Amino acid sequence: MGKLTQEILHSQRRIPMPLVSLPGAKLIHCAACDLFQDAEHQSQAQLAVRDALNTTVLMTAMDLSVEAEAFGACVRREGDEVPTITGRLVSSLDEICNLRVPAIGSGRTGIYLEAARKLSAAAGSNIVLGCMIGPFSLAGRLFGVSETLETTALEPEWISVLLEKTTSFLTDYARAFKEAGANGIIIAEPTAGLLSPRSLETFSSDFVRRIIDAVQDEGFDVILHNCAATLPHLAGILKAGAAMYHFGKPMDIVEALARVLDRDIILAGNLDPSGIFRSGTPAEVRDATRELMQRTSTLKNFVPSSGCDLPADVPLENIRAFMDAVEERTA
Repeated sequence: MGKLTQEILHSQRRIPMPLVSLPGAKLIHCAACDLFQDAEHQSQAQLAVRDALNTTVLMTAMDLSVEAEAFGACVRREGDEVPTITGRLVSSLDEICNLRVPAIGSGRTGIYLEAARKLSAAAGSNIVLGCMIGPFSLAGRLFGVSETLETTALEPEWISVLLEKTTSFLTDYARAFKEAGANGIIIAEPTAGLLSPRSLETFSSDFVRRIIDAVQDEGFDVILHNCAATLPHLAGILKAGAAMYHFGKPMDIVEALARVLDRDIILAGNLDPSGIFRSGTPAEVRDATRELMQRTSTLKNFVPSSGCDLPADVPLENIRAFMDAVEERTA
């Protein structure tokens, strides 16, 4: 049990944990796109969020193009949008077999590790989390998402070979975040939520577990994030062995909590980042948060959070309304 999970389970108060990386850009008067290119901007934006909102967790930016770019995939950058992968880097078994696993620090991975080091140095009592993609989601960015999903049924051994490579790289990347001083990592595995429950276990959880087994210990927590998963996926996701699971809007969080019998396993989520945080008023955010808190009021192993990383243009007053609503419920 790491620092984050200990604080959640043993604290007398509920700890709100919105995924706030991009909205911090406006607090340091830079463009959100600058966070993806510069460790200093990224760390200063997070520290500004902490100072403005009194957040417990500091996190590196959630950018699911970083690892695929390190493998050689092409990245599209448009304004303040999160970078995205274009095209397919590999499209055959031969190309998968010949795909070189990059060194840690390749491409922009070094920026995110440096951001984790800077945050760790400035954290004080705060908890630092590195953000990284999951093995199946990375495979989808290298082979194509729709093609990867289809090939799990038609040529499953192709995807297994690719997953061996993505898992090897991500295990080393997770270790590097740990060495950088982070207290844990968030593994974002949203593409696995598009699989059937059985396939999710085979092509995602079995490989995620290897990463978790390599790094998770009493000083380092792993949070597995899947914003596309639904209730039928829950049992397979839990087999990954993470300390904490973070879900998006599609998950019935109350029923999921009822199915988790081990109260040391923490679930988090799942207020809609766009429909509530971005489009709502502070009063609407407050009401939605209060409702979520009331439905989960008896469960210490629940962390109120956004269902995914918040967009850059989410009003800070909406995030503050969320934080205040959680605090008032547990005061």
